Amino acid sequence: MENGAREQAPPDLGMLVGQLMFSVQQELFETLARQGHPHVRPRHGTVLAYLAPEGVRATELSRRSGQHKQIIGNIVDELVELGYVRREPDPRDRRAKLIVPTEHGIDEIAKAHAILAAIERRHRRALGEDAYAAFKNAFQEVTRLQRAWRRSTGEASPPAAASEDVPPETAASATG
Repeated sequence: MENGAREQAPPDLGMLVGQLMFSVQQELFETLARQGHPHVRPRHGTVLAYLAPEGVRATELSRRSGQHKQIIGNIVDELVELGYVRREPDPRDRRAKLIVPTEHGIDEIAKAHAILAAIERRHRRALGEDAYAAFKNAFQEVTRLQRAWRRSTGEASPPAAASEDVPPETAASATG
């Protein structure tokens, strides 16, 4: 397809998802920076969005986010250095470590959730309750169907492939 034809064609699913993700991330991280978290980057959401106050093992973060454990380990290292998380022994298995948010991390997570909620409220007001609910339900279903793609091809999943049982509200907050 020629450039002119591509520019006139409506955006495809990949373009729309990319534009939405980039725009949401831009607003989220610019707002977080103004609210005291200037060093947090989108890649950090791979860990911060899936943390529980009592901590989570890196293997569980990997499963929830769909990222390889090595990538999670690198991001955790960055977040430890920035003061957002710490590693603690897992009381159920002292050989394992939990990734636990610090007070600074808890503050970032709370602010990210509030910012994302405000973004959603703005879109809900613009579209109306019913249209926004229908959009979000359809978007979650398309996401579920797309995530099931690998299973339908019969190909093996990567070791840390995301599970379809991650709650949509958790997965949606992966950027924060």
